[in-house]
Amino acid sequence: MLLDGMKITTFCHFLQGPAAMQYLADMGADMIKIEPPQGAWERHWAGANRVKVNGVSAFFLSANRNARSISLDLKKPEAQAIALKLILQSHAVTENYRPGALDRLGLGYEAVKAAKPDIIYASASGYGATGPYATRPGQDLLIQAMSGLVAATGGGDKRFTAPGAAIADQHGAALFALGIVGAYAKWLRTGEGTRVESSLLASGIDLQTESLVTYFAAQGTDRLFERDDHLGTWFHEAPYGIYALQDAHVAISMNPPEKVARALKSDAIAALTGLNTYHDRDIYAKAVAEAVTPLTFVELAAAFESENMWFTKVDTFDDLVENPQVRYNGTFMDFDVMGVPLKLVNHPNRYDGEGAEIRHMAFEHGQHSRIILDECGYTSQEIDQFHEAEIVFSPR
Repeated sequence: MLLDGMKITTFCHFLQGPAAMQYLADMGADMIKIEPPQGAWERHWAGANRVKVNGVSAFFLSANRNARSISLDLKKPEAQAIALKLILQSHAVTENYRPGALDRLGLGYEAVKAAKPDIIYASASGYGATGPYATRPGQDLLIQAMSGLVAATGGGDKRFTAPGAAIADQHGAALFALGIVGAYAKWLRTGEGTRVESSLLASGIDLQTESLVTYFAAQGTDRLFERDDHLGTWFHEAPYGIYALQDAHVAISMNPPEKVARALKSDAIAALTGLNTYHDRDIYAKAVAEAVTPLTFVELAAAFESENMWFTKVDTFDDLVENPQVRYNGTFMDFDVMGVPLKLVNHPNRYDGEGAEIRHMAFEHGQHSRIILDECGYTSQEIDQFHEAEIVFSPR
C-alpha cells in the first residue's frame, strides 16, 4: 500500500483523531495506538444507547481498524519512557488531547522535537492549540453550531437544524490525515520534521467554503437563509431540494423550469419560465412540490429521464447497502467481530484498482502490548516486570 514503511505512534481518542489514523493505517502505515489502562474513551461509549457488537463498541469499530494497541499508564515515568521510545522509532506522533496534556507528561512537541528533531508532530484539537477558546471542549455538534452550519442548514432562525452525522469530526479527520501525509512527503524529500495542527472549528468552516465565499460575495444577511422548506440550501436556485412523492421522496437538483415543465406536463411551472429561479425560488419550489406530489417514484423517474434531469430517490441506510453502485464499489465490508457478523464502511479510495484490507483490529485494549514491546527491544523479563508493576497492560 501507499504508506508501507511509515510508522506512527498515536495518542488519539474520540472520533476525529482515530478516524484520521484509520485513513492512514488503511493506506499501509504501521499504526501503534497508545491507550490508557482502562482503554480508549471510544471503547466505552457508542451511540444508539451504547450499542456493542460482542462486547466491542460500535464507535470503536468505526474508526480504529488497522491500528495495533498498547496500553500504558502514562502517569508513571517508566510508561512515559516506553512511549518516548516508540516515538523515537516512528516518523510521526499524533494526538488530540486538550492542549498542554502531553506537555505535562513530558511528551509535548518541544520535548519530543528535542529528542527527535525530524519528528512529524501532529495535533488535532477543537478550536486550535492557542487562543480564547483553546481550552473549551471541542465536540461535533458544538462545532456545527459555532461554524454557522446549523443555521445555514436549517434555513434561518425558524428551523435551526443539525445535519444527521458527525460531519465536522469526519471531515476534520480527513484534513488531519491530509496534513500528516503532506508532512511525510516533506520528510521523504528533505528529512525535516513538521508541526501539524488541525482543528474541528477549521473543519466545520472548511466544509462550507463554497457557501461562505458566496455569502460574503453576495454581501448577504441572515435573511438569505430563509427559504421554502423543500429547498436544500440557501444559495442554490430552485428547485434544488427534497420533495415528497406518493411512495418516496426525491432529490431534485438544478434543472431549468422549461425542462421541469415539459417533464411534468405542468402549465403552472411553464408559467414561471422567465422568473428568476433564485429570487423567486420559493414560488418555484411550491409549484414543483404540487406537481410531483401525486406521482410515484417510477412515474417521476420516467418523466425526468425523458428530459435528462438531475434527480435521485432519497434512500435510507437499508436502501444504501442494496444500492447497485455502492455494492459494485465495495463500499461496505462484511467483518467478523469474534464470531458476530457486522457491516463496516470500507476505506473510501481505491489504489491501482484495489481497496484497503483489515490487517489489525484490537478488540481489546493492550492487545498488542507484548508484541510491540518485543519489537522495541525489551526482553521478556522486562515485559513481565512492566505488567507486574502495572506500567503496561495486556488482556487477561
